[in-house]
Amino acid sequence: MRQNVHVVRRSRGRPQVRPDEETRQLVIEAARQEFLANGYAGASMVAVAQRAGVSTKTMYRLIPTKADLFRSVVSDRISRFMLDIDAAALDPLPVEDAFERLLAAYGTLTLNGETIAIYRLVLGESDRFPEIAATFYEVAIGRTTEAMTSWLKRLCDRGLIALEDASTATGMLRGMMIMEPQRAAMLGERAAPDAAEIASRAKCCARLFLDGCRRQKPTG
Repeated sequence: MRQNVHVVRRSRGRPQVRPDEETRQLVIEAARQEFLANGYAGASMVAVAQRAGVSTKTMYRLIPTKADLFRSVVSDRISRFMLDIDAAALDPLPVEDAFERLLAAYGTLTLNGETIAIYRLVLGESDRFPEIAATFYEVAIGRTTEAMTSWLKRLCDRGLIALEDASTATGMLRGMMIMEPQRAAMLGERAAPDAAEIASRAKCCARLFLDGCRRQKPTG
């Protein structure tokens, strides 16, 4: 007796194509690893493609130059910070809590070991490759400064704080939060701060910024 055997045939259609944005993110992550491992001068487009598991043709189509790769790596890191401090995230909070969240997010971004490594890369190689310094200043420093200044201005408009110059105040706030631990970490004098230290520093800096440290004269 013959038994009927049902054979399932696989479709011979084209394999599923990965979306460009997903591939682009793979390339950016691979570029981040390559820059951290070999610096800007030592990084190569071919090595990035190999790390990402994509063809060089695909990579060049999505991100055509090494300078574009570096910009994409920096921009990707900054975009996460921008999500943490947008109006929807900060405006509903009490002003003290909002300051703490802003500063903690900024500290998490800038005091991270990888961010410090990228900063070292920029400082060490900008003489040979001035385009990476220009990119870092525009995408990292410029965007974060603009976002923080805009937020301080919104607080002023809402009557919650009073500042003569929001841009200058932003520079002071940034420096108070990160300058000393970032400088020590960059010089190898200490490890990058952990989340608990960043949160504690954000709380202290928020209080100092909002209240000042001048002793109030007693009334009466």
